[in-house]
Amino acid sequence: MHEHANLVPGRREAAVEVHRPTPIPSAPVIPVQPGSIPAVTSIVLPDGRVVTGYAVEPAKPEPVAAKPPVSRAAVNIALGGIGFGAVCGGLFLLTAFITALTALITQLITLAAVIFGGWVAVQVLSASGQSSGATVNIRKAVFKRNHFHG
Repeated sequence: MHEHANLVPGRREAAVEVHRPTPIPSAPVIPVQPGSIPAVTSIVLPDGRVVTGYAVEPAKPEPVAAKPPVSRAAVNIALGGIGFGAVCGGLFLLTAFITALTALITQLITLAAVIFGGWVAVQVLSASGQSSGATVNIRKAVFKRNHFHG
């Protein structure tokens, strides 16, 4: 017999495709019982067809793992770096202050030497210019019996 012997001549039937699911061999199927039986939902499409099925809840992302607390060693290193920066800045300012103070003291000593030297020069020059004193000419000194005779 022929396969199409039971078909009526002149009548055409639509081709029917049958799909059978094939299990995925790499993923084992583990049956999971739901905590509660979900409700069956029916939706009427605009063309009048009714679709019935279970409501699917959207997948919820896993909560983000809490960040581990910052280690105490990292905090100490950071604070040490800040402290080192502050100390370096302070030492730089201290060095600049000491340099400026040294220059100031050097200038004050130089000024005092100039003023004192000028005062001494004025005293010497003004004393030699006066003629009110006695003039003494020593030509030959004679010592007799431990006495000076001039």
